[in-house]
Amino acid sequence: MQEITVVGGGFAGLTAAITAAESGARVALYEAHHTLGGRARTTEGPYRTNDGPHALYNRGPHWTWLKQRGLLGPMAALPPREGARFRFRRGGALRRTPPLALLKIARRPAAEAPVDTDFLSWATRVAGEEGARATAHFMGVALFHHDPGSLSAAFVQERLRRTTALPPEAHYPRGGWGQVVDRMAARAWDLGVRIETTSRVDALPERHGPVIVATSLDAARRLLGDDSLRWTSGRTTLVDLALRSRRGDPFVVSDLDAPGWLERFTAQDRSLAPEGQSLLQAQLPIAPEASKADGVAHAEALLDLGFPGWRERTAWRREALANGRTGAVDVPGTTWRDRPAIDRGDGVYLAGDQVAAPGLLSEVAFNSGLEAASLALRVAPYTGTRHSGTRKALDLKQS
Repeated sequence: MQEITVVGGGFAGLTAAITAAESGARVALYEAHHTLGGRARTTEGPYRTNDGPHALYNRGPHWTWLKQRGLLGPMAALPPREGARFRFRRGGALRRTPPLALLKIARRPAAEAPVDTDFLSWATRVAGEEGARATAHFMGVALFHHDPGSLSAAFVQERLRRTTALPPEAHYPRGGWGQVVDRMAARAWDLGVRIETTSRVDALPERHGPVIVATSLDAARRLLGDDSLRWTSGRTTLVDLALRSRRGDPFVVSDLDAPGWLERFTAQDRSLAPEGQSLLQAQLPIAPEASKADGVAHAEALLDLGFPGWRERTAWRREALANGRTGAVDVPGTTWRDRPAIDRGDGVYLAGDQVAAPGLLSEVAFNSGLEAASLALRVAPYTGTRHSGTRKALDLKQS
């Protein structure tokens, strides 16, 4: 069969490559960085952090797919005692329980929430404005957007139902997402996928088969020269901290006064930090005009409330700004079907977390990678020519 080229070695690209290779295709995968994984990479060293959340939702399609192939690996669930250490910031104070309005809204079926109405307006009709606003802020954990209440009610409510499900859907790959990526890479190698790292693709190849572009939407727009490849995402300040552990530290601090989330990931996986230390990550969505420093100040306010003496206990710290790198969000009147289509025509397909595929967080990347590979496998061997100005030689540069 013709060779399928995959550009990008993150979760979407590896899913596409494995899927195509399992069907008998010859596959070549090019990754610009020296390691695979994209935003699913886990840092090396004593502090095992991810570029974003550590959780994998067990009712999603990728859970079954990974498990069937032996790629899931050991998973950590939240210890029951840690559930009692969930804290909420309301009215500037730390509380043990959320407002009843949040629970009332979360119980409403996702199908009741309209696509063409913003979440705050719909939730206000359900439980009042104060509860609706607190619920919208709570959803910063899954949306990474500074104003979740302005997004489509249907979009937010579906994710609210998933994140508040009992028993909890969130599970945690032991050792971080990098362990899952390593198993996926080994599976790809075993299937004969040719993987080249530190190989940046700056132009489409002169092709003898389909190409799957599994990169960020910004990178895909530049590579394909297609300015229509845009979709709304968020901006988030990430603050990673290692603190000397203290008895009574909370598991989560969820900010209901403004979107913000702080989680102690060593509560369920002690391998992420040296013994006697706790690894925390704060995720603070910020507005387009805000700075990383604004997010850092928000994180420190939550730390002051939830982790007394945290400054003196800090053993390690890292800050970053994720700009348009936290997945797609849908504004009122749109759904995932309105995002940039996977099939771009002429044997080119998109995969990633901002394209036309359903799911929560990494599920979008998985579903799009699976669909892109399925579509690529159906096409006949490529024999035509690309439209003027885009048939170029493959340009691989050492990073």
